[in-house]
Amino acid sequence: MDAMDDAILFHLRQDSSLTNTELADLVGLTPSPCLRRVKKLEADGIITGYSAIVSQEALGRGFQVIVTAEIGVNDQATIEDFESQVAAFDEVIECRRLFGIPDYFIRVAVKDLATYENFMVTKLSGLPAVSRVTSLITMKTIKSVD
Repeated sequence: MDAMDDAILFHLRQDSSLTNTELADLVGLTPSPCLRRVKKLEADGIITGYSAIVSQEALGRGFQVIVTAEIGVNDQATIEDFESQVAAFDEVIECRRLFGIPDYFIRVAVKDLATYENFMVTKLSGLPAVSRVTSLITMKTIKSVD
């Protein structure tokens, strides 16, 4: 990794749909060496894929809640079952298992407070493993990588 690789990564993070020619112009390379560098970054596992950033607001899911969850039983089967159920919920846009307490960090995107309440009551709180849930309503997003 050098400064040129850093510049390539910077621009791809800003807009992963850049053509190789556009990227080469932005970083000051000709297209062939730029493409070789991108392919090497991919081969080295530094670039692991490309994705579209989707506006939750445009989808009618602009109300975001950070949820922390603690589970009451910590055997492998319970953990796997909990994680697969949470991952299957359309409202969940991010879920991370944590060290310590709480056990999970879950980001939820829904239409509004009433929709969130319905999700919490009918889906998340009803999972057998859940012993405690805390909801933190997002006031303002300052920085987000997605």
